[in-house]
Amino acid sequence: MGAAAGDDTVTGVSDQTRDGRSGTPGKPPGGRVRKWPGKRPEWTTQRPALPPAVRPYLAPLALYGTAKLVGLVVFARLLEYAGDYHEKNPRFGGGAHWWDVLATWDGWWYLQVAEHGYHPALVRLDSEGLFTVQQNSVAFFPLYPALIRMVSETTGLGLYGSGILVSVLSSFVAAAGIYAVVSLLAGARAGTIAAGLWAVAPGAGVEWAVYSESVFVALAAWTCYCVMTRRWVAAGLLAFVAGFNRPTSAVLIGAVGLAALVTLARPASRREHGVRGPVYAMIVAPLGLLSYVAWVGYATGEATAYFTLQREGWAHFFDYGAYTFDVLRNLAIGRNDYVFAFSTPDLLSLQLVLALPFLIALLLRKRPPLVLVAYTLATIITVLGTQQMFGNTMRYLLPAFPLLLAPAAALSRLKTPSLVVFFSTAALASGWYAHYVLFELGVP
Repeated sequence: MGAAAGDDTVTGVSDQTRDGRSGTPGKPPGGRVRKWPGKRPEWTTQRPALPPAVRPYLAPLALYGTAKLVGLVVFARLLEYAGDYHEKNPRFGGGAHWWDVLATWDGWWYLQVAEHGYHPALVRLDSEGLFTVQQNSVAFFPLYPALIRMVSETTGLGLYGSGILVSVLSSFVAAAGIYAVVSLLAGARAGTIAAGLWAVAPGAGVEWAVYSESVFVALAAWTCYCVMTRRWVAAGLLAFVAGFNRPTSAVLIGAVGLAALVTLARPASRREHGVRGPVYAMIVAPLGLLSYVAWVGYATGEATAYFTLQREGWAHFFDYGAYTFDVLRNLAIGRNDYVFAFSTPDLLSLQLVLALPFLIALLLRKRPPLVLVAYTLATIITVLGTQQMFGNTMRYLLPAFPLLLAPAAALSRLKTPSLVVFFSTAALASGWYAHYVLFELGVP
């Protein structure tokens, strides 16, 4: 006998199931019937499915987020164990709670811009020392604080919470971009590992802090991806936006321009990709950076005000590597007779600098696209050729994500248990070398 009227099966079964192997309408294969009390439901709830384009990013983002979270927890425990942040100025590595440390140093300036805007001025100091101009907020580019303000006004979060939210979300966008770039060149497994390596890289502590690195790397990674896939309009627009985020966007803009110029110079690529896209990217990419620097000059009444402020207010300027050489020779003989000396961060940055030739050689051996080579080499030259805090070299090199390509490709040959051990160890250790050392033993 058939089922009684009150024992109807679940609706929404496919025609193949109704008319197929079981031979009985309304019964799935195997003859099992699911019963519902009362009336037949008019619809069934289906589990929402992720778009196919999103699914490849789940593994790299999960690895990145897990590694970052572990490092942050270790950082919090170290802060609480030491307790030094309670006695420090809230602007300089201190605060009432451990998480307040994430909004100190540069973070304080970004929050000031987000709350009060800019007050451009070049105020000369009566001093003949290292700093002869008063520090001013216009040294900090406007994109990141503008995002903080926008999120705060949209969500009702405070400026601090909004800054952390922008950084965290941007860091996932950056990790996805790194995955996209590396997976194009070395496969999805290597791309996933590269995203995880960026989470535990030296200097990675600023990725989930009130700092602009995550926003910049998100823009840089996807700009490079767009160039690699010949999406020239998108690449030009992303580089344009990056120009409002950091002065080091100049290296990204230059890499886009060089790649576009080479594309135009080769008849085959010119015929394949056309002229308009590369020309558009070359013209649009630098406009963001140039317009902000020009605005600072106009607002202060001195055309070169931004560069004067960086040189005389923060002691940051390109010196062709003289400062880096001075630091290296001092560290080699165990001395700290140089400006901005911080022993622990400096030693960690020294190890990274010594590894650079090896990492560059491995990168070039992979024969990556020109945009990645130009962007990476220009970033390294800019960092090592500039006088700034040497201990922050590991943070300043954080945007040089193409250096992760070769290590990620090598690690992709390992089996999963070995990778679990590697990332577990690295994530735990990063709470110290990538977070605590940066914020509490130096000046990030």
